[in-house]
Amino acid sequence: MTVSAEALNRPRETPGELYQRVRSCSLQLIKDLRAEDTVVQTMPDVSPTKWHLAHTTWFFECFVLVASEPGYPVFNDAFHYLFNSYYNSAGAMHPRARRGELTRPTLAEVLDYRAHVDEAMRALLQPDPANDEVAQLVTLGLQHEQQHQELLLTDIKHVLSCNTLLPAARPRVDKPPDSSPESHEFLSGHSGIVVVGADGSGFCFDNETPRHEALLHPHDLGSRLITNGEYREFIKAGAYEDARLWLSDGWATINEQGWNRPLYWDAPLETEFSLAGLVEIDDNAPVCHISYYEADAFARWSGHRLPTEFEWENAAAAQAVEGNLLGNDIWHPTAANGGRQFFGDVWEWTSSAYAPYPGFRPLDGSLGEYNGKFMCNQMTVRGGSCVTADDHIRGSYRSFFYPDARWQFLGLRLAKD
Repeated sequence: MTVSAEALNRPRETPGELYQRVRSCSLQLIKDLRAEDTVVQTMPDVSPTKWHLAHTTWFFECFVLVASEPGYPVFNDAFHYLFNSYYNSAGAMHPRARRGELTRPTLAEVLDYRAHVDEAMRALLQPDPANDEVAQLVTLGLQHEQQHQELLLTDIKHVLSCNTLLPAARPRVDKPPDSSPESHEFLSGHSGIVVVGADGSGFCFDNETPRHEALLHPHDLGSRLITNGEYREFIKAGAYEDARLWLSDGWATINEQGWNRPLYWDAPLETEFSLAGLVEIDDNAPVCHISYYEADAFARWSGHRLPTEFEWENAAAAQAVEGNLLGNDIWHPTAANGGRQFFGDVWEWTSSAYAPYPGFRPLDGSLGEYNGKFMCNQMTVRGGSCVTADDHIRGSYRSFFYPDARWQFLGLRLAKD
């Protein structure tokens, strides 16, 4: 993995400083929201902002403080049920699809909960965690919070898009830079046996392990992501009415849901809803908020295919881990500017099912539920998005979504044999 110059020059943070930075970032993301915004749940995949703030706090309380600090005063026993997400081995939980019913605790009470846990965590982390096991749990908890920072923004985008006033999550989001057309080319990819997976140089999730060999057949990869303008041509060509382009499940889904354009685009294909409110569609920016089915159909229409996750990882390994990420403060995909867009802008659908690597072993205990149990019926995406934390993404990072998911910043890159 190549590390950016900025990351190399960043002073090394103490565990306490890192904890404070990541936890503070979550609160910065919501500073322009109103309390009423943080309660709403617009579909089962979306969680209320308030729930994200509480759940990430519960993670530290449950898996770090309660487990390692004898006598730690639990803030509220009821929160274990309300803010457990999917850890069945940790106990019962409130149904995911009904999180929007939780008008109580209030946002103010959730913020008090965060302050209570943060105070205990600061004490635990001064000057350093008591042992390696605690240090590893804290690191996992911070990586987990960064995942939820991205979810918080994609979820509130969906919530606000359902409001007829179309309010902005952050009116002062920086305007994307002016873009100019960049030609799309196919660049030769490596073929033969390659090594993929986390290389052990830093934190990774268990689903990135173990490192192993994979066989790549001769292939080429697109030099950049597919743009809004290119996707508009796909729509105008009648692709959403052409059953020959679609997987069977995809054809059924677009007809059942009435899809005929990306999520958040208006019917005239001129404007889209963003975290800054309604904006004009930039033809040169990457298309996003499309399902796997739509990405696959576009690839078929163009006469190509989606890359495998290992084709993507092998190509990305030679690229600097930098791009239009959360730290850019744009919160919206931007056009390619001389780079290959492997990191940031949009998560890239691959043709690879989300499955365990050979020899995969989940973590012990409740944390073994973090990734492994989802390795069925989902597709792998790579590269991060415009709301992924800059120090959270890496070449071996694997995320996953059901093929009909669209509310995340999801786009595509082409490949061909």
